[in-house]
Amino acid sequence: MNYIAQLEKALIFIESNLNKSITVADVAKAASYSYYHFHRFFQAMMGETIGNYIRSRRLTQAAKELLYTNKRILDIAVSLHFESHEAFSRAFKTQYHMTPNQYRKKRVETILGNHREITPPEILHRCNSITLRPQTVEVEPKQLVGIRFQTSVANNQSVSKWEYFQSRVYEIHSALPDSCHYGIFEATQGCTFDSFSEQSQATEFIGIEVNDTSLLPDKMCQKQFAGGKYAQFTHTGKVDTLLQTYQYIWGTWMSASNVELDVRDDFECYTERFLGADNPQSQIDIYFPIK
Repeated sequence: MNYIAQLEKALIFIESNLNKSITVADVAKAASYSYYHFHRFFQAMMGETIGNYIRSRRLTQAAKELLYTNKRILDIAVSLHFESHEAFSRAFKTQYHMTPNQYRKKRVETILGNHREITPPEILHRCNSITLRPQTVEVEPKQLVGIRFQTSVANNQSVSKWEYFQSRVYEIHSALPDSCHYGIFEATQGCTFDSFSEQSQATEFIGIEVNDTSLLPDKMCQKQFAGGKYAQFTHTGKVDTLLQTYQYIWGTWMSASNVELDVRDDFECYTERFLGADNPQSQIDIYFPIK
């Protein structure tokens, strides 16, 4: 049986019925599976239960309607099959960390908590290329030398800046032998559940670990990285699919997980397992700070 094709059928069925009353058994039937086997298969492949997926997609649909229509909040809740205004508000706050009324007033389509519709290529990516359940690790403090710049999801500067940094990394004479390369997104108050959007500006630092920060190449700077407790994911694939991994972390894991994020830098680590931007076997470790 083509498991990916059956999973695609299930997701198409869910998307076609967000405004209808459907059960997990209905979804399993649409995928030609028994309830018992499909429930376990879906969770293993997607990193969440079918019920959570349906609820999260409905809440993301609700978020769009809050921003782009004048519908009453109660009407949105009823149309998406929430039992009451109160039940809808509780579920919405759990996913978006604010009430529906607060979300509407913010007028920002946020990224964190946004559970996008998954396309067929993204199904394959999620099943094969993402660590759905991260490891919890302690990361040691580091001193780094590199470059710092502004970027956003909508206007991503990372690729060109990585190319620039790689062309000059030989100038960093104090680099530790076999040091990994790091892409660090520095903690700001703008990257929170109530404000982080595709247009939000973030400061990224690209660098390498060193044993001395006193001698800096021209137009480079130093960074003291504090380290701490992190959730570690691994992305496998080309760099141009990296956003799909982040969309799972932002839209699914951050809402479904009981882990509490901390206000510290999140970062990417490029080890010897990174085989190049266009290599489908390349691996990038992604770290999010947790308490």
